[in-house]
Amino acid sequence: MISQNNRKVVEKDDVVIKFVGDSGDGMQLIGSMFSETIALAGEDLSTFPDFPAEIRAPRNTIAGVSGFQVHFGFKKVLSPGDLCDVLVAFNPASLKSNLKNVKRGATIIVDENSFDEKIMEVIGYTSNPLFDGSLSEYNVIHAPITTLARETLKPLGVDNKTAEKTKNMFVLGMLFNMFNLPIAATEEYLKKRFAKKPHLIELNMLVIRNGFEFANTIEAIPSIVVPKTQLKPGKYRNIHGNDATAWGLMAAAEKSGLQLFLGSYPITPATEILMELAKHRELGVKTFQAEDEIAGITSAIGASFSGSLACTTTSGPGLSLKSEAMGLAVITELPLVIVNVQRGGPSTGLPTKSEQADLLQVLYGRNSEAPMIVIAASSPADCFYTAYETAKYSLEHMTPAVCLTDGYIGFGSEVMEIPKMSEMPEIKPRIAKARNDSEGKFLPYSRDPETLAREWAVPGTEGLRHRVGGLEKSDVYGEVSTDPFNHEKMMNLRHEKVQRIANKLPLQEFIGSADADMLVVSWGGTKGQVQGAVEEANQQGLRLAHAHFRYINPLPTNTKELLSSFKKILVCELNMGQFVAYLRINFPEIPYLQYNKYQGQPFTVVELVDKFNQILKG
Repeated sequence: MISQNNRKVVEKDDVVIKFVGDSGDGMQLIGSMFSETIALAGEDLSTFPDFPAEIRAPRNTIAGVSGFQVHFGFKKVLSPGDLCDVLVAFNPASLKSNLKNVKRGATIIVDENSFDEKIMEVIGYTSNPLFDGSLSEYNVIHAPITTLARETLKPLGVDNKTAEKTKNMFVLGMLFNMFNLPIAATEEYLKKRFAKKPHLIELNMLVIRNGFEFANTIEAIPSIVVPKTQLKPGKYRNIHGNDATAWGLMAAAEKSGLQLFLGSYPITPATEILMELAKHRELGVKTFQAEDEIAGITSAIGASFSGSLACTTTSGPGLSLKSEAMGLAVITELPLVIVNVQRGGPSTGLPTKSEQADLLQVLYGRNSEAPMIVIAASSPADCFYTAYETAKYSLEHMTPAVCLTDGYIGFGSEVMEIPKMSEMPEIKPRIAKARNDSEGKFLPYSRDPETLAREWAVPGTEGLRHRVGGLEKSDVYGEVSTDPFNHEKMMNLRHEKVQRIANKLPLQEFIGSADADMLVVSWGGTKGQVQGAVEEANQQGLRLAHAHFRYINPLPTNTKELLSSFKKILVCELNMGQFVAYLRINFPEIPYLQYNKYQGQPFTVVELVDKFNQILKG
């Protein structure tokens, strides 16, 4: 099909596009702006920002490449996708490092101004790939993008250095033309971003429009048409996982009638939760940027003692420092939400890369027996619901709880239907009422017979004076006790209290046939890729089922029954086998297979399907 200007029109159900270049080339900005425009155009999407840890990574090197991948389409988008339909590469290093992720026949847009002979030689090119025929199986659009951006702004007297920074906007205009997207949404985005610098809005919009018109002159640039997603009526927005987590905590505070307090220390990739919550003082949110991780969590425990919905946010290294205070929250039986946005480790490890690295740490990484609720989010939008639910169980059962996300879904984004607060589940904190002398002494460890949760005695409430602290307390009365039998009883009560939460959880479900040849198990942020791979494998003739675990501790009550009903069980996770080890501890009689990846990158559908075939077809 050919358009009026002789450009080929391509109709596709979904598209994967990736922007790659040096960290200073604005890949995250152009990716975010493109995603916002796609969302406003009515497409479902999923994004994956992928960037180095350095503030200013070395230019023109493989290690310094920054990327932003967007997958959008008219059907439900489960993941940021695998191979690219469109690759935008701003320098030779980004082209070299990402070519393996491009489909044959895909369109590659490159800035030929950056293909300097000396730079290409350093990164291993012996000839210019734009002209030596090595890219013949792709539709390559190489244009002097930097020069075109300069020439656009030259009549306005803009210096070359400033003009060069707008080359990403020139490409953005080209892409808006390629996908027939409206420019107006981007103008609104720029007005918000550069509200105090209106001249930058004018410059960037001029470059975007010139990029849009330039694309009309290139017949090799296809016109790609993707039908709009058929969404049910409602209010939608593109949301990042860390922002969704912050909103989930605010929603839980509103629903519970409590003030939200966050005590945290900045750490990649969790800092944005602190930043987002700090914007909402008008909603009664209190944020405290502590001097270190220990001060962050202990300030939150203090806020919990005083009657607030208290939270702290961190990643794996920070969680290590918080472990002693987590034990304090367990023994005092106070509600506390700990958000752990996982990253690659150990130690500083891979700060901006994602792994499911901390599961065993949140389950067992404290001295003695210190059980805590653990719930894992599965997508950027699901971070909202997971944070909300973690707060609900923590408040209603008077015990600390961990909300597990990871850098991949924390930095990533997807289209989310904004829920109505009236439709969110109720949250009923167990706040103790004032007492008078005739009612007798307050018993701080008197428990609800069903849940074993104690009451929350807020300081200043008449008749509720009691002792708390890290020393073991006597059952019911709350006095300091070193009695061995009392200690054993209290340990059992704290353990059983967490386990009884399973009675409140939905049963574990699976997708697929009950007589499938293999059950594929996933947890946390790998849901989209694994579900997509199972669907793809079944279309190829395999017989697979998929169970995704959201509730980690406690596990749903039917977990053993479900796992025992399948011939083979393959557990897929981004670590060396932490969830499968946990399953073996709980259900040792069940045989498990495992597939693990720990490269700081998410699963791809292709590699998962290959593994499924390897197991079932030998």
